[in-house]
Order: sequence, then C-alpha cells, then structure tokens
Amino acid sequence: MSSRPSAAHETAASDSVGRLYGVGLGPGDPKLLTVRAVEVISAADVVAYHSARHGRSIARGIAAGYLRAGQIEEQLVYPVTTETTDHPGGYQGAMEEFYEQAAARLAAHLDAGRSVAVLAEGDPLFYGSYMHMHKRLADRYPTEVVPGVTSMAGAAARLGAPLVEGEESLTVLPGTLPEEELAARLAAADTAVVLKLGRTFPAVRRALERSGRLADARYVERATMAGERTAELAEVDPESVPYFAVAVLPSRGGATEPRTAAPAAVSEADADGGGRGQVVVVGTGPAGPLWLTPETRGALAAADDLIGYTTYLDRVPVRSGQRRHGSDNKVEAERAEFALDLARRGRRVAVVSGGDPGVFAMATAVVEAASQPPYQDVPIRVLPGVTAANAAAARVGAPLGHDYATVSLSDRLKPWEVIAERLRAAAAADLVLALYNPGSRSRTWQVAKARELLLEHRAPDTPVVVARDVGGPGERVRIVRLAELDPDEVDMRTLLIVGSSQTRTVVRGGGEQVVWTPRTYPRD
Repeated sequence: MSSRPSAAHETAASDSVGRLYGVGLGPGDPKLLTVRAVEVISAADVVAYHSARHGRSIARGIAAGYLRAGQIEEQLVYPVTTETTDHPGGYQGAMEEFYEQAAARLAAHLDAGRSVAVLAEGDPLFYGSYMHMHKRLADRYPTEVVPGVTSMAGAAARLGAPLVEGEESLTVLPGTLPEEELAARLAAADTAVVLKLGRTFPAVRRALERSGRLADARYVERATMAGERTAELAEVDPESVPYFAVAVLPSRGGATEPRTAAPAAVSEADADGGGRGQVVVVGTGPAGPLWLTPETRGALAAADDLIGYTTYLDRVPVRSGQRRHGSDNKVEAERAEFALDLARRGRRVAVVSGGDPGVFAMATAVVEAASQPPYQDVPIRVLPGVTAANAAAARVGAPLGHDYATVSLSDRLKPWEVIAERLRAAAAADLVLALYNPGSRSRTWQVAKARELLLEHRAPDTPVVVARDVGGPGERVRIVRLAELDPDEVDMRTLLIVGSSQTRTVVRGGGEQVVWTPRTYPRD
C-alpha cells in the first residue's frame, strides 16, 4: 500500500500500466467522502463497484455525484449472497471463482494503462470487498488505498457516544461468529462493535444477553444514510434488521477517583446505582490479566464498585466510572457485608479474590453473609478462576493427574490439630496433596511439622513441587525430595504439591524436569 503518488509518478505509471485505487466511501453520506476519495473517483478511467444480482449498488449510489461522463463502469455482481448455490465448491468456491474473474477484468484495464478505482463502503481494508482485489492485484500494479470513515465511526457519531476513552480497549466483531464465541468476547470487552447483523441479529442479541451486556447495547441502522435508525438494541425487532446495521457497546465514561479503602458506612448518594444491584465474586487467577477468564473480565468491566484485598485489586486495571475499595486480608466478613450493602442500594459490585474465589477465598464469606436475613434478596454470582494448585501443576506437567486433596496449612481459622489429622488421613490414603497457605512471617513452623507428618507415610524421595508466585514477576518453581523440603523457602506466596507413591519425575531432552501422577492405580 503506497502513499499518495506525485503527479509525475501517476503519469509514468499510466505510460505502462494503470494504477489501482481502493477508495473508501465512508458510512453512507456522500458528504463524508474524503477530499482524496473525490479526487480519485473523479479522475479514474474505470470505476468498479460490487452489487448483488438485483443490480443495485450501494457503493455506486454513494459516489454517484462524483462520477463523470465518459468513465468506464465495471459492475462486479456477486454470484451469491445469502442464497444457496450449486457451485461444486459451495459458497466458498463460488466466491473464490468470482473474485478471480473480477480481478482478471480489472487487470485487463490496468494492463491497458487505465486507472481503476474500486469503490468500497466504509474503509477499503476494514471488512471491505476491495481487499479481495487488493490481495490479487496489489503486488502486480501500482496501488493506492484511500482510507474512509468506517461504519462504526459513523454509528458512534450518530449515537453521540464515545467508543473508547482513556485506557479502554475496543473489540470489533463480525456477527457471523458462533454465538458462544461472541458471548465470550463480548463478556471480556471494555467496549465493542458488532458488524454484519441482518440474519445474525438473533444470535448477536442472545450473545449480548448471555454476556450480561444487553442492557448497555445500542443499535444503529444505516448510519448517516437515508432510513437511518438508532435504538436500544434490546427493543429492536429481529425481523426488521438489515445487513447494514451494527451493535455498539459504547464507552462507560464518567470517570471518578478510585478509593483506596472501604468506608465504614455507605451513604444513599454514594450507593445509588440507578437499578437493582448484585454481587459477583470473581477470581483473578494466580497473577495478572493473562489468567482472567472472559466471563471474569466482563464482570470486572461491568462493575460499579470493586472490593477486595488491596494486593488483588491492584491486578485489575483502573477503569473510568468505577470505585475501588481496598482493605486488609483479614476482614473477609466485613468485605462481604459491605459488598452486599452496596448491592442492596443498586450498585453492581465485584468482589475480587486471587485464584479461584471458592478455594480458600472470598466466595464463602459472601455466600455466608448473603444467607442471612438482611441480604437474602440480593442477587449473587460466583465466577470461577484458575486456582493456584492448577497453575503450579501446569508448570511442571501433571502432578494432579489422579486423586488429590487440597489442604490449607493456615491455623488462623482452624486449630493445628485438625490440620494434622487431615494431613495424616490424606497421606495414609496415598492422595497427592496441594498445600495452600504453607507459611508466613507469623507462621514459620507449620511446613516443618507437615513434612514430619508426611514422612510417616511417604518415601523420602517423594517429589514435592515448590511453586512461588506462579505467573508473577517473581515466579520460581522447583522440584525437591520430600526429605529435603526447606521451610525457609516457603512463604504465603508459595504453594506445595506433594506427590503420592505413584508420582513420577523424569528429566526430558534439554534438561527439562517434569512431574506426573498416572491416572491408573496399581491393583493388589
């Protein structure tokens, strides 16, 4: 794709072969063509445009006022659009054959020294039909692509709503994607535009509903053109939707300063969310954004308030319009009640946990509080996350491939005697053990005691995975013998996986050491 050529360059090109232009026409209003687009269309020897078999071309209609007498027009008629075809190669085969034939027709003009302008609604390289000509001709002829205003830019202008602000990211999706894929991507998006509606509209609407974004979705039909229509997407009749329509999830906007601590009380003014609130408990996985599920991304983006232990809140990007309420890691019950109080006043609240929220994390506190009379009518949801045991196991292979038990070594919420009894029982049953919360600054003896108990049932050379800060900048994963497990290496950011009698370690090519527990167990 070249920049605009000089007049001398254009003349030289025309002495041998013609120049190919892909011309963006904008979203539909002829007044929205760029100056360069008008120049190229008016000067071209040949103007080409696509149409369905009925012969009407939207592209030609937009550019009609800039055509001149004497120009050659090449109408490129699609052999098939939404109907079926008896082509031996099916729809794809029919279209490939059409593009090859269309490119050959344009090449004949270019070989004769004529300039050819291929018209494209919107931008030529943004889901445009021109790109099929570009891929077949641009490496053979001098080419210039004239960008145009996209349909999504026209739609945003007609809505009067920003598409993206600040550090938001925009997701652009074709409505032809499978519904499950659409729902996943919409759930994870800050803002989004879905193109190519028409027959796909029912699936797009369902995907928006499944992702929890339907209430925010806007609909724009024929933006900047005659017959333009805008509406709340949820209110649109599916039977009325044409192909030239888009769904828009605009920017949330309305930035507020993030809070760093949870207030002691919630005022009505602060809490008013303008509708029925809810609490969603989410897990961020063991580290940063790469570990978030699409559903969790969507819940975090949709929340009015984020509540959680400050370390975990710091993993979540700051978004405009959200309030953040960070607190210490020892006030789970207070966090849960605060979240439910906000939701009761109409706020959409995300309670943020590390890992999976249901594994030694905030889901229990929220569900317990929500079971009490003051909060029983507050909607709650728990969204799963990647727990530390799974993340650590993946780093070394498959140590959790057979039965295993998960035990927290923290005696803050249960006595050590209970922990010791469970360790003995799991070890006697020959289960692999995933040990959470093995040590901290105030708990320094539990790892040594656990090692002592486990050695009563396990061989000294039983493999132990020592995984610290998996997924984070300080990640360190080692495989040691149980007898050599050093408590000084262990802290609250460490997870231990202790193998069973069947767990194996092997050094593969290149020195990589892997661990796995076979899925079969020996029969007596």
